[in-house]
Amino acid sequence: MNRLRPALLACAAVAAALLPAHSATADTSAARGPRLYTPAANPDAYRQTLDLVRHGQFRDAAGILAMVSTPQAVWYGDQTPAEVERQARAVVRDAGREIPVFALYNIPGRDCSNYSAGGAADTPAYKAWIDAVARGIGSHDSMVVLEPDSLALLPSDCGQDDAQGTKTAARYTEVNYAVDRLGASSATKVYLDTGHPGWHSVNDIVPRLVEGGVARAAGFYTNASNYNTDDANAWYGKLISSCLAYVDTGGSSAECPNQYWPRADAQSWLDTHVHADPARMKHFVTDTSRNGKGPWTPPPGKYTDAQDWCNPPGRGLGARPTLRTGDPLQDAKLWIKTPGESDGLCLRGTQGPEDPERGVVDPAAGDWFAAQALELTREANPPITP
Repeated sequence: MNRLRPALLACAAVAAALLPAHSATADTSAARGPRLYTPAANPDAYRQTLDLVRHGQFRDAAGILAMVSTPQAVWYGDQTPAEVERQARAVVRDAGREIPVFALYNIPGRDCSNYSAGGAADTPAYKAWIDAVARGIGSHDSMVVLEPDSLALLPSDCGQDDAQGTKTAARYTEVNYAVDRLGASSATKVYLDTGHPGWHSVNDIVPRLVEGGVARAAGFYTNASNYNTDDANAWYGKLISSCLAYVDTGGSSAECPNQYWPRADAQSWLDTHVHADPARMKHFVTDTSRNGKGPWTPPPGKYTDAQDWCNPPGRGLGARPTLRTGDPLQDAKLWIKTPGESDGLCLRGTQGPEDPERGVVDPAAGDWFAAQALELTREANPPITP
């Protein structure tokens, strides 16, 4: 990165000329309270910015630079315990008074061995890894997005468990351990996985949250790495939080309204059955990194498996991260998924090797996807550049 520094400074000067001071990130005023942390970007994002500047595409360069200068999560998944402890400690030291968001992604059997396969070898290895993360974070104020897809995609959901449910039981043991170990510091807020509003019903995900230890966590998150709208996410979060409160008083999650009910009917049910103080209910955070234009609607009948979650075309950045949502149950809007990084090799039911919707071979999961990064900045809602 040292070789790129002079050119990066030139890029920053270009961006500063094009962008008003307030447009790149949210929560920029220290007087307004805590600020979220912005980690160093994927080096390929800087290389793309330099290439755009060299070709005179200054507005696009400013957009990419603004995107990577916005607070977003720091992802850990395949590091050794020693590595992740050292790296987490470096992040909290660099963050100072800002609040880092950690997305932990190392659960055994991760992603049902699909595009993001990997994770710790077994439960003891995972516990050792979580111990290392906890030591690295220490007592620094932080937020933890714990294991995307860990509860929404159990081993039993993808045919990888035995008849006794051994792997699914281990999954719950692992998630509970992480909740307790990371949450042992009152400065660390831990949020559990719910998938997204287009996946599990409220009635299905609430029992998973309960078994995963949500009672001892700050709450849950939704829409990680997905594209659902802010409105859909906020409603889903409210329904889940309300159902958790109802279950906590002895009710059954099967009785709760879900996201498919007419809203007026669901709200009427909540008004009748849930009277908890929002301050005492489970809170949630949402991922707004790529939902500026909402979900992608695949062409009808074109694909046997459209994979609408996988590098969908024409999406845009969403609302800037903030700790001030105006919703008493929503702690934050976050950029959990790193915008500009690929979801993986998307074949949409075809033989490939190209993504038939894009006409190119998509980068591997987590690699920089320059074409998608440009889409996200150009289609951002609200705009990332003036």
